[in-house]
Amino acid sequence: MEHFDVIIVGAGVSGIGAACHLRTKCPDRTFAILEGRSAIGGTWDLFRYPGIRSDSDMHTFGYSFKPWKSEKSIADGESILAYLGETATEYDVTPHIRFRHQVTSAAWSTREARWVVDAEQLDDSEAVRFTCSFLFMCSGYYSYAGGYTPEFSGIERFQGPVIHPQAWPEDLDYAGKRVAVIGSGATAMTLVPAMAEKAARVTMIQRSPTYVISLPARDAIANRLRRLLPEKLAYAITRWKNVMMQRYLYRTTRVKPEKVKRLLLNAARKQLGDEYVDKHFTPAYNPWDQRLCLIPDGDLFKAIKSGKAEVVTGTIAGFDSNAVQLTSGEDVQADILVTATGLNLEVMGRVSISVDGDPVRFSETLCYKGMMYADVPNFANVFGYVNASWTLRADLTCEYVCRVLNRMTETGTRQCTPRLREEDRSMERRPWIVDFLPGYMARSMHLFPRQGDRDPWRNTQNYLEDRKIVYRQPLADGVLTFSNPGSAETNLDTEQPKAAGARDAA
Repeated sequence: MEHFDVIIVGAGVSGIGAACHLRTKCPDRTFAILEGRSAIGGTWDLFRYPGIRSDSDMHTFGYSFKPWKSEKSIADGESILAYLGETATEYDVTPHIRFRHQVTSAAWSTREARWVVDAEQLDDSEAVRFTCSFLFMCSGYYSYAGGYTPEFSGIERFQGPVIHPQAWPEDLDYAGKRVAVIGSGATAMTLVPAMAEKAARVTMIQRSPTYVISLPARDAIANRLRRLLPEKLAYAITRWKNVMMQRYLYRTTRVKPEKVKRLLLNAARKQLGDEYVDKHFTPAYNPWDQRLCLIPDGDLFKAIKSGKAEVVTGTIAGFDSNAVQLTSGEDVQADILVTATGLNLEVMGRVSISVDGDPVRFSETLCYKGMMYADVPNFANVFGYVNASWTLRADLTCEYVCRVLNRMTETGTRQCTPRLREEDRSMERRPWIVDFLPGYMARSMHLFPRQGDRDPWRNTQNYLEDRKIVYRQPLADGVLTFSNPGSAETNLDTEQPKAAGARDAA
C-alpha cells in the first residue's frame, strides 16, 4: 500500500494547480494525483461541444504563477487545455498522476494520523488502496456522469438527435441543419453563435431571459503591457486590473442593481433594438442574482442580426417529429435538439468520507474559511468563486493548504483540525452560497456544507477578503488546532512551535 504526504483528487484546473503549489512551496512533501479520467483538464477535457470557451478572462482564470500569453483573453477550450498541459509539464506534475483511478472512499484514523483512500482502477476494475497524511479534494462540483435534463413530456416523439452538451458526439454533422438549443445559460449562448456558422438556422429556446454582457475577446491593455514590460509583471498588473473590475461590477450590482440593469440592457438594445431586447433579453431578476453570460465580441448579437440565429422565449408544451411545440402555439422547426439545461452537482466527487469510523455528512458540516471543515482533520477542498474566476479562489486555497502543511512540519504535529469554539456553537447556519442561486445550484444546495454568520466560518466569495485570510491572518486563530496522534490537542495561541513533547510524539 503506497503512502504519500498528500493525495490530490482530480487533475483538472484545481488539481494541477494544487500540485504546482506543492512543488514550489512544500518541495519536501510527496504527493500523488488520482484522476478518474484518462487525461488531465477536467472540464476542459470533458466538454467538447462547438465553441466551448472560458466565460472568465484568462488573466484571472489562469494561475497566479503561470502567465497567460495568448492574444485572446477569452479563450477557447483547446487553448485552455494546452495551457494546463504546458503548466503540468513545466512543473513536472504529470509523472505524479494516476489516471483512470476513481476514488470511492476515504477514511481518517486519528490513532494513525492518516487517511486510507480507496479507489477503483477503471481499466481492469481492480480495487486499489493508498494512504496519505493530508487529503486535498480538487474534483470540482458537478457530476461527470451526465448533465441535467428536466422531464420534457413527449420528447421521445422527436425523430432527430437529442444531445446534452456534456455528452457531445464527435461525429455530429449539423451543417445545413436546423438546430434548437433549449436553455439560456453560458453553454447555450456559446453554442448558438458557434453552431450558426455551419447550421441552416439555430434557435435558442428559453423559458425566461438571461443578462448578457459583451466584452472584447482580446484585452488591448494586457497585450500592450506584455509588449512593454517583463512578462510576469505585465500579467500581474493585468490580473489585478481585471480582479478590481470584476469586484467593482459585482459590488455595483449589489448596491445599484437598477444602474447595472440599464447599462446592460442599453448595450443590448444598441445591437438588437428595443423590441427584441424587451422580449428576449430583459430578465425579471437583478444582475448577478444569477451569473451574467459573457458573449465575446458580441458574437451572439452578430449571429442574431445575420439571421442565422434567433431567440424564442416561451414554455415548451411538447414535441413532434421535427419541431418543439410551445404553449404559445408556436412551433420551432428542428432537425437536431440540444438540451443545454444545466449540470448535476455533487459534493466531494461523491467520495464517501469518514472520520474514525463515523461518516461525515457534509450537509450538516460547517466550512472553515471556505476550504476546510469542522472536525474533519487534514482535509481541504477547492471550491472556486461563483461571482468571479474559479482559479482565483483555487490559488488561494492551495496557498493556505501549503501554509498549514509547513506549519505542521514546524510544530512537529501531524494533525490539523478546525474545531468549533463554544461561542460558535449557537451561531446561525447559512447555505454554502447565498445571494446567487441559479437553477443548477438551487436544485442541489441542500447537499452542500453550511457556513456560519461569523469568521472564520464564512464562505465569503470575496477575493479581496480571502487574500487577507490567506496571507495576513495567523494560523493561530483559536479554531484551527494542531495535534499529534494520541496526544492532547494543542492550540498555536498557547503552545510554542516545535515543543519537545510535540516532536517526540510525532
